[in-house]
Amino acid sequence: MEYDHGQDVSAFEAKTHLSELLRETEQGKSFVIRRRGKAVARLIPLAKETRRRNFREVLAGFRKLRKSIPGTFKLKEMIEEGRRY
Repeated sequence: MEYDHGQDVSAFEAKTHLSELLRETEQGKSFVIRRRGKAVARLIPLAKETRRRNFREVLAGFRKLRKSIPGTFKLKEMIEEGRRY
């Protein structure tokens, strides 16, 4: 059984061919698993998911840092202020 990257797979097909899907996932392919035509899960290589989670954590950290800085800053005003000197 050969699947394209990101191809839809029925839940029954995923259950029946799980070991092959896992092998292909290790090679970098991803799959959307559907039950009765509705997408219910994604099977993706762990490295991609880990990078996505790390990005989300970094973004959350930046947002937290931004909220911790007192006052309001407007980028345009800061740029114009820098041009005056």
